[in-house]
Amino acid sequence: MNQIKITLLLLLVGFMSLYTNAQEPEDYIEFNDRKNTVHGVYLGLGTYYGKIDNKDSYFANFKIAYVANQQFEVGFVATGLYADINEQGLSTNVNDLAGAYGGLHLEPIIFGKSKFNISFPVLIGGGAIVLLEDDFDSYVYDDDWEAIFVVEPGISLLYNINRYIQLEAGFKHRFSSRVNLANSSLSRINGFSAGIGVKVGVFNMGRNRYKKKG
Repeated sequence: MNQIKITLLLLLVGFMSLYTNAQEPEDYIEFNDRKNTVHGVYLGLGTYYGKIDNKDSYFANFKIAYVANQQFEVGFVATGLYADINEQGLSTNVNDLAGAYGGLHLEPIIFGKSKFNISFPVLIGGGAIVLLEDDFDSYVYDDDWEAIFVVEPGISLLYNINRYIQLEAGFKHRFSSRVNLANSSLSRINGFSAGIGVKVGVFNMGRNRYKKKG
């Protein structure tokens, strides 16, 4: 008798389970009434090659930024530069250009939710440049540095490896204020540069966990 009761109970549970599953639609949507804003922060490193006064130039940059809803970045960027301009100085050595600049980083992003994005970064800031002798033995005085103002817009292609790592490749054009370096014909550091970079951080904190299922 007990075995019959147990068998009937198991059959009843099985039928109830099948009935419950049959009542559930195959496709359903869980609605989320929260308007989630996806946040992100990252550290970025990049290296670029370009031209200053038609001479080979090399750039390295560091940036830290906040990403709002995978659509807009705001932060700070710092760039170091070295240009093989080979200007003839007063001595027998030739001079090359070195310097650094940095400032506000702004970057609108389109297709931010996709694997590939397109962005339009712009740097607005300033810095200083100086002429260095090739042998690097000469002392650089404070008066040798020349202050500059820089605006550097560009366009980049971004690839999201995952939510923590993003690769970028792009090109920029530098516009600078006029400079007056001693013993040099260089008047501005304007020019194009192209390169690659990597961003490491979290790009989608607070993402919406409610999804359509089907």
